[in-house]
Amino acid sequence: MRAARQVGRSLPRLEARAKVTGRAEYIHNLQLPGMLYGKLVRSPIAHGTIRRIDAEAARAMAGVHAVITSAEVRQIIPSPYYGPAFHDQPILAIDKVRHIGEPVAAVLAADAAIAEAAAQLVTVEYDELPGIFDEVEAATSPVLVHEALKPAGTFADLKHLGGKRGTNVALEFRLRRGDVERAFAAAGQVFEHSFRSQPVMHTPLEPMVALAEATEASVTIHTASQSPSFVRIEIARLLGWPENRVRVRTAYLGGGFGAKLYIKLEALVTALALLARRPVKVSLTMEEQFYTITRHACTVRIKSAVDRDGRITARRCEVWWNGGAYADIGPRVTQKSGFTAAGPYDIENVAIDSVALYTNRPPAGALRGFGIPQLVWAYESHTDLIARALALDPVEFRRRNILREGRPQATGTVMRDAAIAAVLERLAQKLEWGRPFERGTGPVKRGRGIALGFKASISPTASVALVTIAADGSCAVQCGTVDMGQGSDTAMAQIAAEVLNLPAESVRIVHPDTDVTPYDMATLGSRSTFHMGNAVKRAAEDARDKLAALAAELGLPPGANVEIAELFRRRYGMQAGTIIGTASFLPSYAPPDLATGLTDNATPFWMVGATGVELEVDSETGRVRLLRLVTVADVGTPLNPRIVETQLSGAAIMQLGFTLLESMEFDRDGQLKNPSFADYKIPGLGDLPARIESETVAASQHSGPFGAKGVGESGTFGVSPAIANAIHDAVGVRLTSLPLTPEAIYRAIRAAAGDSLAEE
Repeated sequence: MRAARQVGRSLPRLEARAKVTGRAEYIHNLQLPGMLYGKLVRSPIAHGTIRRIDAEAARAMAGVHAVITSAEVRQIIPSPYYGPAFHDQPILAIDKVRHIGEPVAAVLAADAAIAEAAAQLVTVEYDELPGIFDEVEAATSPVLVHEALKPAGTFADLKHLGGKRGTNVALEFRLRRGDVERAFAAAGQVFEHSFRSQPVMHTPLEPMVALAEATEASVTIHTASQSPSFVRIEIARLLGWPENRVRVRTAYLGGGFGAKLYIKLEALVTALALLARRPVKVSLTMEEQFYTITRHACTVRIKSAVDRDGRITARRCEVWWNGGAYADIGPRVTQKSGFTAAGPYDIENVAIDSVALYTNRPPAGALRGFGIPQLVWAYESHTDLIARALALDPVEFRRRNILREGRPQATGTVMRDAAIAAVLERLAQKLEWGRPFERGTGPVKRGRGIALGFKASISPTASVALVTIAADGSCAVQCGTVDMGQGSDTAMAQIAAEVLNLPAESVRIVHPDTDVTPYDMATLGSRSTFHMGNAVKRAAEDARDKLAALAAELGLPPGANVEIAELFRRRYGMQAGTIIGTASFLPSYAPPDLATGLTDNATPFWMVGATGVELEVDSETGRVRLLRLVTVADVGTPLNPRIVETQLSGAAIMQLGFTLLESMEFDRDGQLKNPSFADYKIPGLGDLPARIESETVAASQHSGPFGAKGVGESGTFGVSPAIANAIHDAVGVRLTSLPLTPEAIYRAIRAAAGDSLAEE
């Protein structure tokens, strides 16, 4: 008897009850017998050599077990440098510090308060060096953050990395298609603008935490990580051990958004546990997260040629990414996001230069959107400015230029299963774009704006899954996808249940544990539904085929309605036996040509998202009040419509904070001035519009599991430029740097009136 369809159900998240009752496991709550707490001594300067570390007072403090520096770490790990792109980041600073907040030493004690107090007693003497903080200046600065670089060679798409010796350049991605110079020379009009986005923080409410227990033969790491498989590989490499001596396990994550990818605390706690011969736990405070990983600040210079019919004939983009002191995954952000910098438009002639740069700021890495929101901020603001200059409606201008199914994107990859035009049209319908719009009265003016973005999925990456059928007919899925609030456990259960004709509620998801669950590259870039979903679907199909083979072995006709438990009973004479389905998924990929950046297979799928806003601007104060926030996206076929809706709205609200409120503010010496929620403001209920709407268009990703693809980032793409476009629509001023604060808006209004305010 066929169970009801599981795919397409708005099933409540399987872990919901455990979370709301406080029973869900988090690594922050984990304690082990004999455990020590580690607290870090951090650099107060942005760039300098370490002259001397004096830890005697700290070591003499009652209750202190040890004070560890890089000298001790190198006794067990001779080359303690890690990183997914370059092996450039030391476990503890070696000879030199490269950003304020860099860990220099660790204090261990059985009491966290004692470790914290003792850390204050460690004194470090530095010889300060000049710092470089701006990404554009870093491209030509004589101040070098790194003198030499060692490429990691871990990922297939980054194996060409070498850095650029004698500079701060970690990666230069170059794309050339058509004849840009000729198109500019023949253009009816040429438009050029520059845009900047600020450094921001992930701010997961569960800060980073890791706990290691180690012996001479093995190490087990309990960590709030989005990439347990990568952690195992990297720790094994650092120690020179085979992977089977390293175990990495996770629990639920209290948010991640990219902050908890690759190595963050895992190498540190491993080294500390090996040196202390006791379990060691390091839990960061919220302030410490600001010094650990950020989102890239970015500068984009964009130039477009437009013909007399309002068609974009050429586009040149120059993008500078502020990677901070250590590369993390910045080179991949630079490449993968960089090749979409021309936008979701059909442009025959494109030139893109996307550069990852080292500076003396905290490291930058993946954050929801993987660089795409910074680029959409630039190209959709630019698009609106062009439309206004041409006296064309912004929607109509986009219609004329939109990239449609079957047409090549800038890389040469033909667009398939990307409903860009449908998303634009549905957004225009929801906003009733063709109807008159109330403009407000008095000093409060109303405006509306739209923006459209797209993203290529990370490639190439692999996922492996196991589906286990027990003798009583129950099912467990073992996969490395980390549930950090996005609902992946529920989605994977629905996929397996659909194949096996089971209710999804009965499927158990085994959380990532590298001794139990198979390899998955990482939970990032909205890849899990597509990559792991395909692996789980295939593994479930493998298990289903083995069940069918068992039925045939027992002489049952195909399609016989026999319960799974009965099959096992007939085969083994009792409740016994197990069937394991296994599968892997690795989509095809063609690396871009190093000279031109062109490839006919850049990504396994495209994500598309558009945003429309209606807002009010008080022209006397610059304050913005959002009235309506609309998100429309192509997510293929939604596996769980309710979860998709909340993912879209959550992403939009997060990007709303990056647009209007959030910014890491540094002084001229690289000191962060607002590393706490007291000064770094994320959106609260009072900042949200009265109407938040999220919708998907009818679409299918034919290569995805049951037609599905990723959704977690689509809602971020268009928020910033849509708001800036609406502000321009309301009060006639254009801001080109984020965030769009009341002060910035008010200054722009005054400047437009010829009454500029002096900068403080």
